[in-house]
Amino acid sequence: MIETISLRDGNTIPQIGLGVLRIDDEGVVPVVESALEVGYRHIDGAAGYNNEAGVGRALASTGFNNGELRKQLWLTTKLRDSEQGYDSALKAFERQLKLLQVEYVDMYMIHWPTPFDWRSDETWKAFVRLREEGRIRTLGVCNFLPEHLDKLHEQTGEYPTVNQIELHPTWQQRNVVEYCKSHDIAVEAYSPMARGADLKAGDGLIESIAQKHGVSEAQVILRWHIENGTIIIPKSVHAERQRQNIDLFGFSLTEEEHHAIDALDGPQRAGHDPLTFTYA
Repeated sequence: MIETISLRDGNTIPQIGLGVLRIDDEGVVPVVESALEVGYRHIDGAAGYNNEAGVGRALASTGFNNGELRKQLWLTTKLRDSEQGYDSALKAFERQLKLLQVEYVDMYMIHWPTPFDWRSDETWKAFVRLREEGRIRTLGVCNFLPEHLDKLHEQTGEYPTVNQIELHPTWQQRNVVEYCKSHDIAVEAYSPMARGADLKAGDGLIESIAQKHGVSEAQVILRWHIENGTIIIPKSVHAERQRQNIDLFGFSLTEEEHHAIDALDGPQRAGHDPLTFTYA
């Protein structure tokens, strides 16, 4: 059983989801199907991944696009940055729903803040309208720094419920995490293992902890996230690794082990800079 996180808006989100970045539209179908089969009930996608149609086909083939099964699934997607704005966001959302073959999404997110072309205020108004219409349950953002969250709140009077950020042992973004926690914004981690690089972090530390618990290095890092109360969306295209990535609730790190992983924090991200990047 995957534990859930209670969100500020009253919804609950499975703490572990499947990320589908860098999987093509045909390839994503069996990946999502196998994840649902092994027990995932949280899929994290985006318009920018160019595979929403494939995700939709997988949901339809498994029956998770409607009825009782749909109620069991948390489905997230994100607005393409080039479609930010009020009218353009509403139009984009309609297209995305059709691709996903669902009547609503559980969370819709602004993908990047694009401070050099800021339109989050107008985009947010469109999100609120869609929430009022019952077609979005939770509103979120990705890659927002405290300054962006402040600006959004000043302009709209609202904070997002979730902020999805790059977060892993060697890039912990503690100032962003602390800001989010102080404003009751749930933190969701993408690249939770730094695209695999953190499996070797700490000169064998992760491997040593894994051997003590009889688990994989990936499970050690993901368990660290779980104990921090972070929502995680690890990506794997292999069913056995998908199983391992949700099998995190049968062991716990010792206090010393957890602190040792905390100490791996470093100055280098694995992904893009929110101040300069856009998923056009």
